[in-house]
Amino acid sequence: MEQNGSDFTRYQEILATRGIELGLIGPREKDRLADRHILNCAVVARDHALVPQDSRVIDVGSGAGLPGLVWAIQRPDLNITLVDSLLRRSEFLKETVDELGLNQRVSVIRARAEDLTDVTADVVTARAVAPLPRLLGWLRPLMRATGQLVLLKGAKAADEIKAAEPLAQKLGLQPAELLTIAEQGLATPTTVVCYRSSN
Repeated sequence: MEQNGSDFTRYQEILATRGIELGLIGPREKDRLADRHILNCAVVARDHALVPQDSRVIDVGSGAGLPGLVWAIQRPDLNITLVDSLLRRSEFLKETVDELGLNQRVSVIRARAEDLTDVTADVVTARAVAPLPRLLGWLRPLMRATGQLVLLKGAKAADEIKAAEPLAQKLGLQPAELLTIAEQGLATPTTVVCYRSSN
């Protein structure tokens, strides 16, 4: 996180104060924000195969801005839409985007993913939103024809992939790629599930 370090520091401060006050981050996470949350998301954006140069990104269920705001700080080339259905979260996101001076490249939409009908992206992402068998149905319509789903998952990712296989095929997705990104400073490796269109 050497690049744009002051923005990351400011964002971490916002999460540790307003984020906890609003219940977007648990109080016990305060000392683990850098390694468990921010770096966990940042390592994904560093991989240009997962998040190609100049991509338009939709982050669904953005909550506290993970991973979308982290990616926006990390990658000035990205244009990002943060989507969350709750008023409290979407207001937090708008305030944080303003505070970090990211308005030119980051927008916030208050909506449920399944209600978005007029936006698509090169990369559609979500972190800790729902199991894959539910998530794929919401996110697939947001993917451009040459786009991909880049989903940050937990320890049960392989089981979720298996459970979602029939739906993934039905939605015209290639078999999932399961990636583990281990980097110095990470509390635990970042698990990523990536889907691309088979059409």
